[in-house]
Amino acid sequence: MTIRVLICDDHLIVRQGIKQVLAEAEDLRVVGEAANGPDAIQQVRAGGVDVVLLDIAMPQRDGLDILKALKSEFPKLPVLMLSTYPDRQYAVRSLKLGAAGYLNKSADSEQMIDAVRSVARGRLFITPSVAEQLAGAVGAGGKRADDEQPLHELLSHREYQVFKLLAAGRSVGEIAEQLVLSPNTVSTYRTRVLEKIGVRNDVELALFAVRMEGAGSAG
Repeated sequence: MTIRVLICDDHLIVRQGIKQVLAEAEDLRVVGEAANGPDAIQQVRAGGVDVVLLDIAMPQRDGLDILKALKSEFPKLPVLMLSTYPDRQYAVRSLKLGAAGYLNKSADSEQMIDAVRSVARGRLFITPSVAEQLAGAVGAGGKRADDEQPLHELLSHREYQVFKLLAAGRSVGEIAEQLVLSPNTVSTYRTRVLEKIGVRNDVELALFAVRMEGAGSAG
């Protein structure tokens, strides 16, 4: 399936560079370019966009403002934030506002392609550097986000196995094969895990897992 991408960056040379990178992947197709926030929002409203690549530093409205507007109107649309700034400045803020990932523009082409594919599939894309920032921003102390029951006490052994594999980006089919279970059984465990830890999807689950690991509870 072709993943349709909208590139939002105010520098033409950057947009051209990203287009050239994405052209290396047969399943990715750039369907639009925007040099400012209003244009980006208008193109998303027109439809036909699966993933938005959004620069942090945009004219008229900065990238975080555009992100908030897009997620308010299109909550299921994956937005991958791009930046030249150090991860510590904007990564956590971006993810808290609903970004599906955060990537520095210095990333190599393979990583950028992987990031677009990941967020298009509903997964959270974070680099090790961003994971460190998230872990430092939220210390769950080995417990759930609401500081209640420790996760290993909340989930059964099998649910915890499924939780760890989902957080690592594994699909239901991959988990079923690894744990020698049927996909339907894994789907049932996934539903239980989401309900018990109080998240709505695999993206929120992955973000939760990063916080847990940062607190030293993922062993």
